[in-house]
Amino acid sequence: MKTYWLAAVAALCALGAAAQDLALPAPKKEGGLMNALQNRRSSRAFNTSRPLSPEQLSSLFWAAFGINRADGRRTAPTGRNVQDVEVYAVTKDGAYRYDAAKNLLVLVEAGDHRDLAGIQDFSKTAPLNVFVVQDMAKAMRAGDLDKALHGGLHAGAIMQNVLLYCADAGLACVPRLSIDKAGLGKVLKLTDSQRIVIGVTVGYPAD
Repeated sequence: MKTYWLAAVAALCALGAAAQDLALPAPKKEGGLMNALQNRRSSRAFNTSRPLSPEQLSSLFWAAFGINRADGRRTAPTGRNVQDVEVYAVTKDGAYRYDAAKNLLVLVEAGDHRDLAGIQDFSKTAPLNVFVVQDMAKAMRAGDLDKALHGGLHAGAIMQNVLLYCADAGLACVPRLSIDKAGLGKVLKLTDSQRIVIGVTVGYPAD
C-alpha cells in the first residue's frame, strides 16, 4: 500500500512539473466582431446637434435586446429566459420603451427629460440615453439579492451589445451608473417592482 501511495504522489508531482505557461499566438483582430472589440471604448464627447437616424435606432435596439429566434428569445441572454429586463430610450423628444416584438419605440412620456438621464453634463445634451430596467416581479425565484445580481448580469449583457454596436457603427458611447433613478423612474412610469440598472449615452463623436 505504501508503494502505491508513493507512486501516486510521484505521478501527481510529475504532472505538476509538466505544467507551464502556454504561449498564445497573436489574436486575429480583423473582421466582424473582432473589429468591434478592437474599436470598443468609452467616450464622453458627443455631437449634440446630430441625432441618430431611425435605421440606426432600429439596429441599436435590436442589437441590445431584439428577438433573434422564432421562439422569441433575444440577442442578450437572461437566466432561464425569464426576460426580466426591458430597454428604454430618452431623447430630446421623449421617453420610450422598446417593444421588440413590434420593433417599435413606444412613447411613454413626451418632452425632453434628458436632465434626469444623469448627473454628467454630456448625458443632458447627447442625442440618446439608453436604460436597462429590471422587473423584480419577473426575475427568477430567489432572494432579493440574487434577483438583483441576475438583473445586473442581464443588464450587463445588453449594455455590451449596445457598446459593440456603437463600435461597429462608428458611434460614441459610454455606460453610466450616475442616474437620477427616482426622477427618471417617474418619467418612465416604472412600477414598484421595476428598477433602473444601468444607462448608456450614445451619439455621434464630437467634431
